[in-house]
Amino acid sequence: MNKIQIVGGSGFVGSFLIKELYNHSISNLDKNPSPFYNEITTIGDIRHLNQIHIPVGTTFLILLAAEHRDDISPISTYYDVNVKGTKNVLDAMDKAGVKNIVFTSSVAIYGLNKKKPNENHSEDPFNHYGKSKWEAELVIKDWFEKDPANKSVTILRPTVIFGERNRGNVYNLLKQISSGKFIMIGKGENKKSMAYVGNIVALIKSRIETCEEGYHVFNYADNPDFSMNELTQYIEKKMNIILPKQKIPYWLGMIGGYGFDLLSIISRKKKSISSVRVKKFCATTQFDAAKVKEVFNPPFSLQEGLDKTLEHEFVNKKLDDVLFYSE
Repeated sequence: MNKIQIVGGSGFVGSFLIKELYNHSISNLDKNPSPFYNEITTIGDIRHLNQIHIPVGTTFLILLAAEHRDDISPISTYYDVNVKGTKNVLDAMDKAGVKNIVFTSSVAIYGLNKKKPNENHSEDPFNHYGKSKWEAELVIKDWFEKDPANKSVTILRPTVIFGERNRGNVYNLLKQISSGKFIMIGKGENKKSMAYVGNIVALIKSRIETCEEGYHVFNYADNPDFSMNELTQYIEKKMNIILPKQKIPYWLGMIGGYGFDLLSIISRKKKSISSVRVKKFCATTQFDAAKVKEVFNPPFSLQEGLDKTLEHEFVNKKLDDVLFYSE
């Protein structure tokens, strides 16, 4: 049995992960209380080293904590949390003698509209979230290389994660399509990689239990990748609905996005639509996750993950009292 410290486990992925790892000895550190596992949660902000307390005898640390929304202000928050916070966690690990870490990075480090990048692809993040995640990876690599003996580092770069109780971009898309009032922006030929939360937490558990020494980087996405047209057709069939066939040209969608940007500035209130979100919606975001499949067999197919989410959220809607809001 491992003694595991989770950092940032009160959110969406962390709550699923704690449930997955409950046969181990687990502690959670987060700036927010846990809605399900508060009995093992300590409040602490990774921006402050003196608030990071790792129990004696901890064998593995999982770093989930991050600032990831695309509308954070000030911009320095991304770097304070994702880079400085990572440095602080590594310093606390050194002090506690912990040599094993799983870090959740992001495919955002590759940027948009790349041709299915694998782990060897060059980094080209288009936003501050991606830039700060790449800088955090460099901090961890430097930590490893300074003293690699007996260390186990796994960097996971998942694509967008979805699942039950999550209120992020995938949920918003599924909700719009399931309403029957969805209108496509662009041609709909762009493909999207997605990852079901049940597979992400199973992968993290697998990496802990394997505890493979060395420095390892994995993309993660579930297969097959759907185009936006294929995804809408799949949900049409599942939900037994018929969607409008007209499409909004990309240029017109971007003009609308800029209009909402201006409204946000004038009203000082964030809008659900923005030019960044239109751009991301119409972008191809496919990633090569062949490497991770050599060491991990996901317990759910992408269709099974979508079915579980659609069933929970829309088909037989659950009245959840705990929801997780993310990008």
